[in-house]
Amino acid sequence: MKKITHLFYWAALLFFISCKTRKEAFNPSKKYPVAQLQSDYKLFRDILEESHPGLYWYTPKDSMDYFFDKGYSRINDPMTEMQFRNVLSYVVTKVNCGHTSVRNSRQYNEYLDTAKLKLFPLGIKFWGDTMIVTANINRKDSILKRGTVIKSINGATSGQLRDTMFEYLVSDGYSQTGKYQFLSNGFNFGSWYKSIYGLEDKLDIYYYDREGNEKETIVPVYDPLTDTLKRDSGGKMRFYSLTRKERKQQRLFNTRNLQIDTAGSTAFMTLNTFSNGNGLKRFFRQSFKTLDEKRIKNLMIDLRSNGGGDAGNSTLLTKYIINKKFKLADSLYAVNRSSRYGKYIEKSFWYKMLMVFVTSKRDDGKYHFGYFERHYFEPKANHHYSGDVYLLTGGNSFSATTLFAGAVKGQKNVTLVGEETGGAYYGNNAWMIPEVTLPNTGLQFRLPKFRLVVDKSRVKDGHGVMPDVLVLPTAEAIKKGIDIKTVKATEIIHTKTKSNNASSVR
Repeated sequence: MKKITHLFYWAALLFFISCKTRKEAFNPSKKYPVAQLQSDYKLFRDILEESHPGLYWYTPKDSMDYFFDKGYSRINDPMTEMQFRNVLSYVVTKVNCGHTSVRNSRQYNEYLDTAKLKLFPLGIKFWGDTMIVTANINRKDSILKRGTVIKSINGATSGQLRDTMFEYLVSDGYSQTGKYQFLSNGFNFGSWYKSIYGLEDKLDIYYYDREGNEKETIVPVYDPLTDTLKRDSGGKMRFYSLTRKERKQQRLFNTRNLQIDTAGSTAFMTLNTFSNGNGLKRFFRQSFKTLDEKRIKNLMIDLRSNGGGDAGNSTLLTKYIINKKFKLADSLYAVNRSSRYGKYIEKSFWYKMLMVFVTSKRDDGKYHFGYFERHYFEPKANHHYSGDVYLLTGGNSFSATTLFAGAVKGQKNVTLVGEETGGAYYGNNAWMIPEVTLPNTGLQFRLPKFRLVVDKSRVKDGHGVMPDVLVLPTAEAIKKGIDIKTVKATEIIHTKTKSNNASSVR
């Protein structure tokens, strides 16, 4: 028994040491040989050309061949993972598919979880040629406050930064709203700035002061190792003081909630995802029952942070709003069921088995998901909402969210307020999206298996769902923290209510 105990001890110790060594051995500055990079790149291209259903949807084959060749031509010297990822991202962007993107290796992500790296200090809101500061990690900086308009960073103007960064950011079709919004989310701008331009210890920034005068300031990047200021823990969420049930309730509330103003007969629904695991079926059932019972006349649904999820959930919401039967797709197909490169594709065997059961090969040589091409969904009979609906949309409104917004757009009682959605109105490449892992670098990319055309009668112009009432950001609103899209929708409701009241008096 004692011998067994010793063997267990040494085995456990060796396992711990090996795991620790593997984790510590990762070096983000490691450069991969040209031959390994070229091998991964060829595999990347071969898999996309074999299995991507919309590779030539918006970009003709001769153009995609040009970009594939151009990406390959950049591999002349050894590269770090980040440098190689930028090459792949540049090529993937040309597909114009928001569901196809390149990701770090798992080892690199594990490294980022614990590494205390220098960071670009500013959060940036980006649209058109305008850059506005939304946050500043350097808390001693009294100049670049929220709402400050930036002209240039290290000599690059807002337009130059936009044009360069957009070369590496994916989107659906030709919609640019999603790219602007992606750069505006959190500190994404800084992350991509660092990836593309690198990050020196100081930044030379030109900005405009309150009087509109152009000024210059030199700001340090944020270094967590030299940050000696104590962070205020009072503003942090103290999950340890909450029960498991309370934490779940709080998470669900932040994900989806319904607030009702009975005096104004208006409800405000926040819906940040269509993903499963958030109790959406029950939430929709209870919400629309409440709206029906309280006879609420106006419903505002905020979809600006909703990147999509399960199409079954977006379809359910559609059934509560839409006033006619509808289909999810005129066509939904894959170009193959299996791949020669299955060992690099996540769960490839199970995806193949599933597709055998749900698809059939047609005369066009494609594997069609016939159920969704044929099936019409009916509006809900119980607690169907017939009041006025206002959808708040923006660049983060994507995928399944676009399916919902596109289905109800044009309905008499529905008004879209905000900006063009990030997801395409005509259709997308999605449904099943396995991860592909390249063997040498470990870089991953998403590979959508199906091409979906929602309605072939729609104009195929590559845009997202356009708003009925366009509301763009302003520097003043950002500075003051005003939600101008909600304000605009509220103004429309009040104007319409006054008009209806005046008509009833007559």
